[in-house]
Amino acid sequence: MTGLSLRAETPADIPAITALINAAFANVTHSDQREAQIVDLLRQEDALVVSLVAERDGDLLGHVAASPVTLSDGSRRWFGIGPVSVLPDCQGEGIGSALMQAAIAALREQEAAGCVLLGDPSWYLRFGFVATPLLRLPGVPAEYFQALLLDGDWPDARVHYDPAFAG
Repeated sequence: MTGLSLRAETPADIPAITALINAAFANVTHSDQREAQIVDLLRQEDALVVSLVAERDGDLLGHVAASPVTLSDGSRRWFGIGPVSVLPDCQGEGIGSALMQAAIAALREQEAAGCVLLGDPSWYLRFGFVATPLLRLPGVPAEYFQALLLDGDWPDARVHYDPAFAG
């Protein structure tokens, strides 16, 4: 990861972010290939509370997004992380981990109560994410829907992502 820097996206980054996300998910079997479109819609709705890029030598190698989610019990300050994207040739170099750590830190700075994501439990466990029956996302295997409590107590609720995620 030598020479890697993380920073907030700029408007000039948007075409490269779109290409990066498309490349990162091109061969992912569980993807519907809408990840870049989701990020664009969130950006248009001003719902990207975190949009960070990983850069080395002027090239974008990774991106992470976070947006507000709604909880059925009315809990506030919860966010969804994703998509997390790293160029295929750069995966396994720690870029995704660095982006996740930075996204979680950014959410803490915004006084988030917690965050959720959908992904491989074995990978996200390293950041403290757990599958809990208290937070539910209907229609997905429970073990892949994970949460990280950042402040307060665990809510007991169904989670609803921004409409940009609806396929």
